[in-house]
Amino acid sequence: QVQLVESGGGLVQAGGSLRLSCAASGSIFSINAMGWYRQAPGKQRELVAAITSGGRINYTDSVKGRFTISRDNVKNTVYLQMDSLKPEDTAVYYCKVVVLTTTLRLNEYWGQGTQVTVSS
Repeated sequence: QVQLVESGGGLVQAGGSLRLSCAASGSIFSINAMGWYRQAPGKQRELVAAITSGGRINYTDSVKGRFTISRDNVKNTVYLQMDSLKPEDTAVYYCKVVVLTTTLRLNEYWGQGTQVTVSS
């Protein structure tokens, strides 16, 4: 089994910054893609940013130039540095990790979600 623990959400004023972390642990052989999604009230969950094991990164257009995704392969952790936050960034943020388990199964796992609220 694989567990994900997210941290770093909170309340911040517009223009401020937050850093999210998501640490994976458990029956991990290797980690493929890692990413962050968000879901605002009444909206569908959307991809915010993703990073592959090879370091290829993509961002949704609305966060380009403001958010930075990174990963620490030793700590099995993915980060999302969020700068110049806007009220429309308010959402629950979820990490998703694609894991090759020690039983050689390729599974995806979701974090529990962390609330990010940006006040105007």
